[in-house]
Order: sequence, then C-alpha cells, then structure tokens
Amino acid sequence: MVKQQSRMWTGVYAAGDLFATFAALALAYFVRFQSGLFHVTKGINPFSQYLLLLPLILLLWPPLFYAHGLYSLKRIRSRTDELFSIVWAVAMGTAVTWFVALYARVYYLYGPPEISGRYEYSQLVLGLFVIFNITLLVVTRSFIRREREARWRRGEGLRNILIAGAGELGRTVADKFIDHQEMGFRVAGFLDDRLRGEFAGHRGIPVLGGLDDVANVVSATTVDSLYIALPWDLHARIRTLVGFANREALDVKVAWDYLTDAAFHAGVEDLDGMPIINLSEPPIRGWNWVVKRIMDVVVSTALLVVLAIPFAIIALLIKLTSTGSVFYTQERAGLDNKSFTIFKFRSMQDDAEKETGPVWAASEDPRRTDLGRFLRRFSIDELPQLVNVLRGDMSLVGPRPERPSFVADFKKRIPQYMLRHKVKTGMTGWAQVNGWRGNTSIEKRIEHDLYYIQNWSLSLDLQILWRTWRAVLRKHAY
Repeated sequence: MVKQQSRMWTGVYAAGDLFATFAALALAYFVRFQSGLFHVTKGINPFSQYLLLLPLILLLWPPLFYAHGLYSLKRIRSRTDELFSIVWAVAMGTAVTWFVALYARVYYLYGPPEISGRYEYSQLVLGLFVIFNITLLVVTRSFIRREREARWRRGEGLRNILIAGAGELGRTVADKFIDHQEMGFRVAGFLDDRLRGEFAGHRGIPVLGGLDDVANVVSATTVDSLYIALPWDLHARIRTLVGFANREALDVKVAWDYLTDAAFHAGVEDLDGMPIINLSEPPIRGWNWVVKRIMDVVVSTALLVVLAIPFAIIALLIKLTSTGSVFYTQERAGLDNKSFTIFKFRSMQDDAEKETGPVWAASEDPRRTDLGRFLRRFSIDELPQLVNVLRGDMSLVGPRPERPSFVADFKKRIPQYMLRHKVKTGMTGWAQVNGWRGNTSIEKRIEHDLYYIQNWSLSLDLQILWRTWRAVLRKHAY
C-alpha cells in the first residue's frame, strides 16, 4: 500500500512536471512572437517547429529530475533545496536541447531550405522557456504538495509507524515524526519490554506491548513501517523483529546509535558472498565527487581569470601600506586530516603571532592592518584560496579547515569532530552561512558541518554559494 501510494504520487509529480514544461514552451513562444512585447525582425516560425523539440524534452526532463532527487518524495525537503534542484535540472536540460538543435541546424545547413529551416530556433524563446519552466514547475509542485498535506491532515494516506524501543533512541525517533507532521507519518505506539510496566508513554504515544507482542499489535493496529530503535546488545531481538517485518511485508528501518556515531553512510560490500557493512564509506563519492570536482575547477579557474587584475591591485596596496609578504600562508588540516598550505592575502601585521602563538582571530583584532580591516570585512583576504581549490586541496563548499594544533585539541573534546575530515574542506560552508564562523561555538560549527556532509547535494552547494555572496553584499563578515 505504501509503495503503491509512493508510485502514484511520483507519477502525479512527473505528469505535473511534463505539463508545466509543455505549457512553458507554449507560453515562451506566445510571449516572444504573439504578445507584441518583442520586435520580430526575421519572421515567425510556426509553433509546430518548436514542437519538434518536445520529444527530446520529454526524454531528458524525467531522468534529469530523477537524478536531482526530485522524484525521491522525501517527506522533509527544503523548499530552497527543491528550487535549486529544479533550476539546475532545467538549465542542464535546456543546454542539451540547445546544443542538439544547434547541431541539427549545422548538419542540415546546406540541405534544402524546407529542411534546414526546421532547426532554426529563437534563443529568446529558449531563454523565456527556462524562466517560465522554473516558475510553472515551482507553482505546480507547490499545488501538488499542498494537496498531499491536505490529505494527510484529513488522515488520508498517512503512514503508520510502530517503534520497537521506548528508550532514548526510540523517543528521539518519535520526536522527529511528531515535530515534522508535514511528513505524513503517524506514530501508532511503542513496543518495549523493560519500560512496559513503568513507562506510560511519550508525548501522547502509548506503549502497546512488549517486543514479543509485535504480531498481536500489528494485527490489531494498522502498521506500515516498523522502526527498530533498540540497544546493540539486543541484536538477537533485532534479528527476530526484522524477520517478522519481512514476513508481514512491512517496511523495516533500524536506528542504531552505533551506526550514527560511526559513519555518515553505511555501505554494504561483498566478500566472496559474505555481506560486509562498510562504516567508513566516503559521504561524497563516485559520480557526486566527479560533479563537485568539475564545479570546483570550472568556477575557481573562471574567478582566478576574472580577478587577476584586482588581485594585482590588492597585492600592490598590501606592499605599499605595510611591511611583510603579500600572501599569508598557514598549515591547515584537510581531507583525511592531511595537512596542506592555505593561501590568504595578509591582513595582519607580519609578526602577528610572534608572542601569542596560534590563537583565534577576534572580530576587532588589534593586529589587523588598516587595509586588512577592509579585506576581512568583505572576506577578500580569503580569495587566494581559489588556488587551493584549483589544486584540489580544498573545495568551494565544505567545512572550514582548521590548524592542526586546534584539530588535535578538538578531537579530544568532541567525539564526532574528525568526521568532518571525511570530505574536502571549503572556502565557505553551511556553518558559515548560518552565522557560525571564526571564534564561535565549535560544537555548533561541528553540528552544521555534519549536517552538510550528511545532506550533501549539488543544489545545497549552490545554495550555500548564493547565501555567501548575498552575505558579502550585505557587508556581513563570513
């Protein structure tokens, strides 16, 4: 039943996306050629010519949307994250469509006019199509989402959850569902042996029985998913519950503190027929790593070219206004805790740490030079790190790199601290755009860094870059 509903809503979203895409193409053609808003100089090609693009669009859009997670039906998904996914998917699809049309035009350039003319498309129509497509997709998806949530509020289509384990872990799982009712889940109750006699329930959710009562509880209560939140020492009971869930065709999920503490992603490997759980699998791997690296190289190269002259001017000003080198280099800990040399424009006195040693820089640090105050205010001193990004030491987005001496201290005090070194460090990150930069709570920074790693997507990187740029424009120091 649950999978049928998921397939149904996936189909609804896909149909809505295709309708919005066709409507955007028709609207772009009308606005360009029929509305009178734009002057027509080369004649008007019939709309049927643009319909030739429709099969290609229908072929490209669904897999692109699927690849960007737009059909995963996550019941918690940021609207901003969805918007960036839509923008990226539509931009990629339109670029491919334009290149195919351009290739067809060149291929048939010397053919009969009635054939070559079919592949002449207005670039303005394609530009308007991108804008209208993104807008209509957001509107259509918002309408479908509101309809889903309205059904959930009426009690229709809810997924009923049974949680095995009413301890701290089980209550945390229940809290997630209670605090996010927009997900469409309803917790029917707990199963627990040790707390059955002394535990009346949690936030209105009752204990329906012990672990051995699972069959009776499931038969008496509509249950779609069984969430197992038991201590590791009860692994035999966990196996029994998983076996029962499989026999009853229930969705079964296991929430283990051990897995949560040990790694971001647990991957299953095959060792000559024996399944092995890999608890240290890199969070960003495979195709995702390739895409992220391509973006780093392209963006850093483009910015270094554009900023070459401003960099030269800044370097000259640093030399003229203070003694010392133009660039400040420092050892930082990066991917897998390997050290690398980070580059910055020098914003402090040349011997700033001669007496103090490694210390955090304060927001109004007296060691700054006059020019350094300006550079740090707009984060201009960080721009030479584009060289680190191009070299592969860093990424555009990721946890900020720390000095090895700080890392040695933090990993002793914060158990999960070293997990942030499973990915490349970045020029900006989720913690920074949420206000946790520099000499702020290290615990909060780690919390945001781990959230970023666990929820990484290309659209999240683009969102962070946009928020960083917006913050710089608003003169906030990041």
